[in-house]
Amino acid sequence: SVTLKSEIKKLIYTHVGIWLLLLAQVCVGHLKLLPHDQVAMPYQWEYPYLLSILPSLLGLLSFPRNNISYLVLSMISTGLFSVAPLIYGAMEMFPMAQQLYRHGKAYRFIFGFSAVSVMYLVVVAAAQVHGWQLYYSKKLLDSWFTSTQEKKKK
Repeated sequence: SVTLKSEIKKLIYTHVGIWLLLLAQVCVGHLKLLPHDQVAMPYQWEYPYLLSILPSLLGLLSFPRNNISYLVLSMISTGLFSVAPLIYGAMEMFPMAQQLYRHGKAYRFIFGFSAVSVMYLVVVAAAQVHGWQLYYSKKLLDSWFTSTQEKKKK
């Protein structure tokens, strides 16, 4: 249980790092802190993904007292607020990625790099983080549930 909590915390902190980068892009894009040729406006999937901080907070809240309810809510909301926007984002950006691949044309950039390439890297990294987070959360939930059942038998 302690090892699983440690792994999940690492993944949550990694997620917070990704989340802060996307939040920075959204803020810079809307507040026009840098020209749009340096930092492109965010894609539509990035806005609902900003809600993905909620499952992470619920996950962290579940740890101090081994709260099964918070962990279950964290897992469900990870699917809704983290994984679903990533799937939508991969589909939303696909035509631009196809155009870049076929014709070598990119119209949006992030510090000189094709925005669609950068954001696909973010999607892949975030999908791995959330996948592992769900996997370890399920193992932790099983562990907590087993220990709860053993306590009830005594």
